[in-house]
Parts: sequence; structure tokens; C-alpha cells
Amino acid sequence: MGRYMMKRLFLSIPLLLIISFVTFILLNLSPMDPAEAVLHARDIPQITDELIAQTKSELGLDRSFMIRYFHWLTACLRLDFGHSYTTGKPVWSLLGPAFLNTLKLTFVSSIAIILLSILLGIVCALQEGKWLDKSIRGIAFFLTAMPPYWLGALLIWYFSVKLDLLPTSGMHAYQSYILPVSVISISYAGIYFRNVRSAMLSNLNEDYVLYGRACGLSERKIIKHIVRNSLQVAVSIFCMAIPAILGGTVVIENVFAWPGLGSLSVKSIMGRDFPILQAYVLILGVAFVGFNTISDLINAALNPKLRKDM
Repeated sequence: MGRYMMKRLFLSIPLLLIISFVTFILLNLSPMDPAEAVLHARDIPQITDELIAQTKSELGLDRSFMIRYFHWLTACLRLDFGHSYTTGKPVWSLLGPAFLNTLKLTFVSSIAIILLSILLGIVCALQEGKWLDKSIRGIAFFLTAMPPYWLGALLIWYFSVKLDLLPTSGMHAYQSYILPVSVISISYAGIYFRNVRSAMLSNLNEDYVLYGRACGLSERKIIKHIVRNSLQVAVSIFCMAIPAILGGTVVIENVFAWPGLGSLSVKSIMGRDFPILQAYVLILGVAFVGFNTISDLINAALNPKLRKDM
């Protein structure tokens, strides 16, 4: 297992380098000169060529592309993403608290999605073709087809405005998690529980189930083995769901005014704050690679055959 882990971690390094390179290129693909964007953010009334040249020299933008990339990459390894064009503060001082808030929302939502997906997947698989299975799938299809911002607006109107039970926005207490977590859970669990259901149905038709029943094993023990084998298939799905939720909270955070990465990224886009956007994209890319690696390691731990193939 140790050799497999080292090989898998080693293979992820080139991918991380490619992500960092593409992220850095984003700054150079912008139609606006980064130096000009900085001057606009500083509310300079009249931007001249001399000011642009001076700003480029201050930011090191007058150096060659590869030298700038190398310095930026080594700085990122120290969690130094530069300074915000808008506020002049270090990017991590703005990104750190926002990242922590988004991580809290993602963690709670992921737990809810995993539990809900497993529960609904098992129930639907055991009740295949019956009214309960059809009802759950029908409701899930209807809810997942609704745009998250519309679903969020409906929940705010009913639970916050009409019933006055939950806060409409912000991050004040545990009640603030209920509405955004509900919207995220409904949006994702309605998709992922189908994968659990499909894996359960596939295992129900395996030979070991027939042999177990022929040997007189209780239905409870058989279902326990089916669930365990089915979850091996779902591990990759759930691991990749976490970074997807992390990157997909942009809409939810803006609907519920959650002070996280999503809200910060939208403000940065409007203000052309490139360093924050670069750091945001890089964090999401690293999260996807990291959780993909974690899912491979978990699957390898559950299935020794995967370790032999590598």
C-alpha cells in the first residue's frame, strides 16, 4: 500500500504543475493590462503610459514570463499569493477566512449529501420498481431540475420571510447553515443517490448473493455485504463531490450572503482583482487533484487488485 501511495502522489505532481501554469496564464489572457487594472483599482483619475510602466516595474511585470511564473509558483508554495489590487492587502489575509467559511459549509453539506445519498440509494434499490422507489426518484428529478438560486429564494421566502424561523443571510449561528446546506444537499444528493442505487442493483444480481441465500445466510447479513461492496463504487463519486461542492458554492454563497470564496470571487471578478482570482482557481484545481488522489487511495485500500495493476 505504501508503494502504491507514493506512486499515486508522484503522478499527481505533473498535473498540479500544469494547473498552476494554466492558472498563471489567466493573468496574461485578460484583455486589460494588469498594471492598468491596478491603477483603476487605486482610483487613479488619469492613467498615463509612464504610470503604467512604473506600476509594471513595481509589480515585476516587466520581467520575462517564465521568471514571473517561477517566482509566483515558489511564493504560492509558501501561501504567498501576492497582494490584492483593490485593497493592497495580502491575498491570503482575504482568502484565508473566506476559504475557512466555505470549507465549513462544504463539510456540513458533504456529510448531509453522503448520508442522504446512501440512505435514499439503499431504500430505492431494495424497493426497486415499487411506488416508494418511483416516488423518491420522481421528487428527486423535480428538485434537481430546479436552479439552486430559485430553490434558495423559495426557501428564504417560506422559512425566513413567511415563518420567520431562519436567518435570510450571513453566518451567525448554526441556524445560518440550515438553508444553504439544504439547497446544496437537495441539488447534489438527488444526483448521487442514483449512483448508489445503481451499484446496489448491480450487486443484488451478483452470484455471491445467490450463494449466500442458498447457504442460509440472513437477509440482513447479505444486505450488509451488498452495501459494503456498493459503497466501494460510490467512494470515487463522493470524493469528487467534495471539490465540486467547494467550487459550486458560488451561487449559494451569493444568494445567502455567505462570506466565503464564492462571494469573494464574484467581488474580485467585478473589481478585476487578478491575484485573488488566480489563488481561487489554483485552490480549486489543487482540491480536485487532491480528492481524486484520496479516492484512488481509498479504493486501493478497499480493493487490493487495484494496487497490483499499478
